[in-house]
Amino acid sequence: MLIIWLGALLVVCGLIYMIYGALRRGRLSGTVRPAPAPKDGTLEPRRHGLGFLGLTGNLPGLALMGAGFLLMLLGAFLSAGTTANLTG
Repeated sequence: MLIIWLGALLVVCGLIYMIYGALRRGRLSGTVRPAPAPKDGTLEPRRHGLGFLGLTGNLPGLALMGAGFLLMLLGAFLSAGTTANLTG
């Protein structure tokens, strides 16, 4: 049971790491102010701020979450094996 709780803690820590990384990078739409009158007639930013979806910045968080999932699976298999032996 301790292995399952440790895996859940790793998953939550990985998620918090990725959220903190996205918030730390700043505004998602960019820091440059657009001109008052856009040339193309739209208010959308020229470049989309999807940097928070990159793999390199999120790799440690994804690794924590993956290790947590593996620990939870291991804990589930170990606890299923012990209950099967106890019940007969």
